Amino acid sequence: MLMRNDDNSLAQARQNMLTNHLRARDITDPDVLRVMAEIPREEFVPPEQRGRAYFDGPLPIGSGQTISQPYIVALMTQRLRVSHDCEVLEIGTGSGYQTAILARLAKRVYTIEKFPNLSATAQAVLGRLGIDNVEFRIGDGSCGWPETRTFERIMITAAVPDFPPPVVAQLAEAGVMVAPVGRDSTQQLTVAEQYHGRLIERAVCGCRFVKLIGECGFPQ
Repeated sequence: MLMRNDDNSLAQARQNMLTNHLRARDITDPDVLRVMAEIPREEFVPPEQRGRAYFDGPLPIGSGQTISQPYIVALMTQRLRVSHDCEVLEIGTGSGYQTAILARLAKRVYTIEKFPNLSATAQAVLGRLGIDNVEFRIGDGSCGWPETRTFERIMITAAVPDFPPPVVAQLAEAGVMVAPVGRDSTQQLTVAEQYHGRLIERAVCGCRFVKLIGECGFPQ
């Protein structure tokens, strides 16, 4: 009975997220709303945070990292414009929640994480959910994917002082990249599109993310 009550409470919280935190705030892409309704966010947070899984704010996941608030996850995904024929690079696996959202929309997701423990946990959760179109790496995400290639879509899930040049070099022609950009405690969520070797940037809104530590990110 307790488990059923818990499940009912989480289902209600998920519906509240969809209605009040997403649709009411201009998240209109039907595919984004569908996958946000399907993916159980409670699976990606520590057990002690399970009851707050659909709280519209970031939650700690260990190693000084956070799972982003649902609205920001939805907004970044909507702005990335992912389709079923896209291969997506994600810089910063974190909890794996954003990874799962992207994987349900894309052909394949390539995700890189600095902290091995976070990557291992994310891999385990995605495995339990049957999400198998994801390739994981451990390393410095600010330097991009370790193999030479390009991606139609790139998402950076931690703050960067600017778009890292090695990551920009992996964005395909007419590709789209989304990242929180800024050197201060707050950043601008920024969308960039690549045309003829030129990056065209548009600021979306203010945001606050943990910093991407790395050779082409922030110093340790």
